[in-house]
Amino acid sequence: MSRIVFLGTPDFSVPALNKLINSRHDVVLVITQKDKQRGRGKKLEKTPVKTVAENNGIEVFQPSNINTKESIQKISGFRPDYLVVVAYGQILSPDLLKIPRIDSLNIHASLLPKYRGAAPINWAIINGETCSGISIMRIERGLDSGPVYTQKTTQIHNHMTAGELHDKLKEMGADLLVETIEKIEIAGIKPKIQDHDQATYAPMLTKEMSHINWNFDCKSVVNRVRGLEPWPGSVIFYKRKRIKIYEAAAINEPHQYLPGTVTNMTDDTIWIACRTGYVAIHELQMEGKKRMKVNEFNKGNRIEIGYRIGEEVL
Repeated sequence: MSRIVFLGTPDFSVPALNKLINSRHDVVLVITQKDKQRGRGKKLEKTPVKTVAENNGIEVFQPSNINTKESIQKISGFRPDYLVVVAYGQILSPDLLKIPRIDSLNIHASLLPKYRGAAPINWAIINGETCSGISIMRIERGLDSGPVYTQKTTQIHNHMTAGELHDKLKEMGADLLVETIEKIEIAGIKPKIQDHDQATYAPMLTKEMSHINWNFDCKSVVNRVRGLEPWPGSVIFYKRKRIKIYEAAAINEPHQYLPGTVTNMTDDTIWIACRTGYVAIHELQMEGKKRMKVNEFNKGNRIEIGYRIGEEVL
């Protein structure tokens, strides 16, 4: 039985923590970010990881800075065999990484060395990848550059959103993490150094990215809609009204329209011209209204054929 100190914060971290709790290993301490005020009432809300830890009677530590002398002393006192980091939210110092007896492990949601960085799930879809996966790696000082113990691949189907891939990978990562610890302890596997020449970067998303640029080709626009769902989402402005796009398809047909022009509306589709091809919108949400399919949207709203979207700004 190995002693594990677990560091994680959001929903993505929860399956891995649950899997470790239900394994033969002993999660002796859970470290997570500070509780945050949310909603109109500014109610203090626990992180998802904190909730799981408390429900299982595990001590929770929420330092403002994980790398202080006090934090390092506290963690050292638990004599962990592993530090396991899953979307924790702070960079660990070299002194902290020296603490575990065996290793410091991280679940990264990409097939490293591709998509190092903050948003690997989103950028894989934005860039039109057909597969993604999980890497269990040793944490080192560089950005997701440590040697990799194990990887597992999954397909990205044509309509999958970043939210859907996120939910699939968090479960895959939990399973692969426990399998990897078993392989380290039973089979003595060693991590393999990444090919740094093949590394790509997945930078943090920003709210400004949500504004659709119709000067891209139709496939790129649709990939961005998928890759930016659920946050920051993809929006257009129609006569100063904000509309969020949820479901769309790329129609790669030639045309003579200016990018952003609404070219047609049917019972279930709004057609908008891109630099090449069209985007066929099937599901959307008008500002102040619920999310709906186009056939429902058309009952109380109309978009003018020939109107050019893209000249109004966020």
